Amino acid sequence: MPTRVTRGVLYIHSAPRALCPHVEWAVAGVLGVRVSLDWTRQPASPALWRSELSWEAQPGTATRLTSALRGWEQLRFEVTEEPSQGAEGERYSSTPELGVFHAVTGVHGDIMITEDRLRTAMLHAARGADLLEELSALLGRPWDDELEPFRCAGDGAPVRWLHQVG
Repeated sequence: MPTRVTRGVLYIHSAPRALCPHVEWAVAGVLGVRVSLDWTRQPASPALWRSELSWEAQPGTATRLTSALRGWEQLRFEVTEEPSQGAEGERYSSTPELGVFHAVTGVHGDIMITEDRLRTAMLHAARGADLLEELSALLGRPWDDELEPFRCAGDGAPVRWLHQVG
C-alpha cells in the first residue's frame, strides 16, 4: 500500500537568534531528516530572525510541527498543510500574545468552519457577544492581524524544500 503524502509550508515569522538551532532540531525531529534553515533578519523586528521551509511528508505533519514548536512563547510561526486523499488541509498560526489558532482548510485554501462552531458563535451573539467578532475569531482574524507585518517582511525570502524520510 503506497504511503500517502501531502505538502506544506512552515513559516517562522520571528525567532530570537538563540532559538534558531532549537527550531531546526525540533523540525528535524518531526520530518526525520537533517534540517538547516536559511535564516534572515526579520525587517519588521530586526532583532529577530525568519525562515521558511516547504515540506513533503505524511498527512498530519502540520499538527506534529505545531506541537513541536508551540512551547516557545517568543516564536511567531505558521504551518500550512495541503489537503490530501482522505484528509482536509490545515492551517496553524501561533503568536506569543494569542497562542495557537487552528483551522481546517478545503482544496482551495478556504477555512472550513463546522456547524457546531457556527452555532456556538450564534449562541454567544444571542447572549450579547458581537457576532462579527465571534466570526472573525473563527476565521483567525486576530492572528492574521498580528502576523501580517511579519508576513509582508518575508516577501522574496528564500524557500527550501525538504522531503520526509520513508
